[in-house]
Amino acid sequence: MFKFRIVEILEKAGRRANREVKFWKPARPVLTSPAHKTSRHFSILPEKLTLYFYRIAVLCFFFLPANSSAQTDITSTENNYYKLTSVRIPDSVKLEVGGLAFTDDDKLGVATRRGEIWLIDDPYQKKNKQPKYSLFASGLHEPLWLAYKKGAFYTTQRSELTRITDTDHDGLADSFHTVYSWPISGNYHEYSYGPLILPNGDMLVTLNLSWVGRGESITKWRGWMLKITEDGKMTPFATGMRSPAAFGLNSDGDIFFAENQGDWIGSGRITHLNQGDFAGHPAGLRWSAEPGSPIELKRASFPDSVGLMYDYAQGKPNFKLPSVWFPHTVMGISTSAILAINSDQFGPFQGQLLVGDQGHSKIMRAFLEKVNGQYQGACFPFREGFSSGILRMAWGSDHSLFVGMTSRGWASTGKELYGLQRLIWDKKLPMEIKAMRITTEGFELEFTKSVDKTVAADVSKYKMTGFTYSYHKKYGSPIINSGNCLVRKAEISLDGLKVKLAVSGLRVGYIHELKIENLASTEGEPVLHPLAYYTINSFPEGSNHEHHAMDHGKMAATIAGCGDNPSKSVHEQPADWKTGADITITMATKPGLKFDSELIEVKPGAKVKLVFNNNDDMLHNLVITSPGKGDEVGKLAMDMGLNGTNAGYIPETDAVLFHTCLIQPETSQTIYFTAPKVGEYPFLCSFPGHSFVMKGILRVK
Repeated sequence: MFKFRIVEILEKAGRRANREVKFWKPARPVLTSPAHKTSRHFSILPEKLTLYFYRIAVLCFFFLPANSSAQTDITSTENNYYKLTSVRIPDSVKLEVGGLAFTDDDKLGVATRRGEIWLIDDPYQKKNKQPKYSLFASGLHEPLWLAYKKGAFYTTQRSELTRITDTDHDGLADSFHTVYSWPISGNYHEYSYGPLILPNGDMLVTLNLSWVGRGESITKWRGWMLKITEDGKMTPFATGMRSPAAFGLNSDGDIFFAENQGDWIGSGRITHLNQGDFAGHPAGLRWSAEPGSPIELKRASFPDSVGLMYDYAQGKPNFKLPSVWFPHTVMGISTSAILAINSDQFGPFQGQLLVGDQGHSKIMRAFLEKVNGQYQGACFPFREGFSSGILRMAWGSDHSLFVGMTSRGWASTGKELYGLQRLIWDKKLPMEIKAMRITTEGFELEFTKSVDKTVAADVSKYKMTGFTYSYHKKYGSPIINSGNCLVRKAEISLDGLKVKLAVSGLRVGYIHELKIENLASTEGEPVLHPLAYYTINSFPEGSNHEHHAMDHGKMAATIAGCGDNPSKSVHEQPADWKTGADITITMATKPGLKFDSELIEVKPGAKVKLVFNNNDDMLHNLVITSPGKGDEVGKLAMDMGLNGTNAGYIPETDAVLFHTCLIQPETSQTIYFTAPKVGEYPFLCSFPGHSFVMKGILRVK
């Protein structure tokens, strides 16, 4: 039966019926510049689609299941408040979005990973359902950001910050000026991002670490944020970054950057930065003694494992703790964009941050507050269901949110390879936790609507758990030191908008999960997202909570990440295999979240030795499932929440037959099993998000 949503079918129908592309304006000569100037303009006009749409709609009516999950999942409910629409893209345009920026005349500039900059006229689709696309520039080296200032676009290529202008005003870029450049080694992981333009006109860029089995700063200033003036003067600003793909300003003009899980990075997070700050990854400290460096920390002072980040930061000047942690796989897996909500025209969350996630194709929300002079706060789910992996966001002039996406090589829950969508608040107020503030006794929750006071006063409705991550050289971290917090009392304000919780067991340096059960507004509307994660870096004055040191024994017991049934992951050759294995299979990874082989063939009953080499730059496992159960196991792994890392994202189900552990980059593991009966057995990496593309078939015949 058909599983497509009606709108997806209609959009695909529209694309098929709109294949005619009109080219106009003769090509001009290539100018002396680092990029090639092109003169292609696209104008795609929908024609006579009414009958086509009608036929498709009839098919949908008869074949779409009445109980389609599209009608019951969270995205459908979210869409009642924040409507998600797609901006049409011509078939001939591969809009793998790297950056978004609006021009002075409200055209949307889109930089792509393919090295192009497109201009979209009427991205709001007010004049026509198909906006006009024109190619402004091409030949750039993977621009992963776009900004616009005083008639010029700015972007970072791999090795430079470039100003791009159209000096003769013909709609085509003809000037490519290097504002500032930096060395590159050719390492594939040396992405560059920016510029973020500051209120005074200065610009910030960030430089990814190289990857050599670990994050390293092979060339100068990798792992740093740099401040660059319009005339090309560079000042090293901050370091301690691994993959700083996202950074932005909050409503007060303070700088925040987002980090992705990796070596030294237990989970995704956002961190407030001032000049001279160190954000946690030591590789960039290789350049801390260089002229102009504002940082005194040395790389040699970091052993491979240093316990808790909070503990190690104490007494070290400008060692900046994360402002908000985004627990891995629960609140996304790859933070990708930061944008402040600077207007009340996008709902009741003015002053907060929106944080995108590439792997989970969704947007989270972050509430921040200052406690004893430093930022901390809570993150909340906000909007899921985007068509591809979110990389960039930009505000339209009508206060709608434009979201640019790409997933080639970076798997995402959104199945499209790229996309451009628009999020519009329909002026209806959702029932949400608006803010979560720390108090001397616990937390104060502020809601967007008055709560049912009788239910809200019941402390059993609130479940809290505290946990943290290891601070070490290894890739990622399991949940460690997890412990329940006791909610002792719940006091409701007279207007019903606030609930004060008295909580025991809170710990500084820890993340605290809040789950609310069956709480609704006075009109009976349930809380849309009854989940929050608050990061405590400091307690308010007058608090009596204590910091608890890490339990090293508990960490050692949970770090394996290998499921709950050792018989499914046998790491030593069974004693009764007297003549050894009948067949040895060696598997590895390849770029683009793929196994190097997607088909394995063995005989039934064969004794199999499977060697899995994880030569990628992220965590992977290899899980063999029952016939037809691959997608089910991938979904179960994605739903494991906080327990996922400690179990290696191996769900407890009979559908899992054999598996490796979740293993580190540049490591290997061998498992032994006896091939089952004849059939086709899916295998996959069950790390959340990977299973959509990282999979294959074990064929037993």
